[in-house]
Amino acid sequence: MEARTQGAGRDERAMKIGLSTSSVFPESTAAAFELAALTGYDGVEVMVGMDAMSQDSTVLRNLVQHYQLPILSLHSPCLLVTQRVWGTDSWGKLDKAREVAELVGATTVVVHPPFRWQREYAKNFEKGISELNTNSPVGFTVENMYPWRAGPGSFPAYSPDWDIRKQDYENVTLDFSHTAVSRTDPMEMMRDFGERLKHIHLADGTDSPADEHLVPGRGTQPVREGLEFLKNSGFTGNIIAEITTRSATDRDERISDVRASLDFVRQVFPHQVFSSGEE
Repeated sequence: MEARTQGAGRDERAMKIGLSTSSVFPESTAAAFELAALTGYDGVEVMVGMDAMSQDSTVLRNLVQHYQLPILSLHSPCLLVTQRVWGTDSWGKLDKAREVAELVGATTVVVHPPFRWQREYAKNFEKGISELNTNSPVGFTVENMYPWRAGPGSFPAYSPDWDIRKQDYENVTLDFSHTAVSRTDPMEMMRDFGERLKHIHLADGTDSPADEHLVPGRGTQPVREGLEFLKNSGFTGNIIAEITTRSATDRDERISDVRASLDFVRQVFPHQVFSSGEE
């Protein structure tokens, strides 16, 4: 395992590279911390989901302490499969995400735009996210999505829009797998976002209608070019590897994919040494 320095000695302003807990599914949240520590990530993003560990701030703080890895961000439970996690009130779920983020030391909460059938939530979404960012020390960042594709057609499943450039969100997340599904140029999207771009979900994809979340470099997205753009533009947010390893034949293959994703980023952003001030 790579040597790391924990606690107050870490430069909290430095960009960090984290592993999403969804990257080790069907293994647990605890397994994600284990693999992130084993392979040398700077921290984790917790995908709040059906795994009870991901919902419990006490368990999460224990994992932080045990593996000496910070939780960089939370992904709110806004997927189709997590509609009932932390209740069914959409704003209540975001309030809970803020509460848990503060308890575990995360500085960012990632949010998807509402589904079209969440009409009341969608109606005030932009204003509500702005108010959360104004009234909370935690930054709420809205993620780019995609139209659901089926055959030659597509269905605009998100409201106000899957293309979050059309709204004036203060903080945004770019996901390279989602740009693949939406057939959007991620380089153009990053330039359009400008300083609003605060968070990256690192993955890859092809022209498939499925949200593939491939290991970066194994799809057709200009991921390396995107990382170079971030480096040259002085990006200070965090980069989170959010890949799919559910088809891994064994744990060794899963670890290999997790490590390959980190290595891909380190080719552009070499490992930073955090000094504790101690010799």
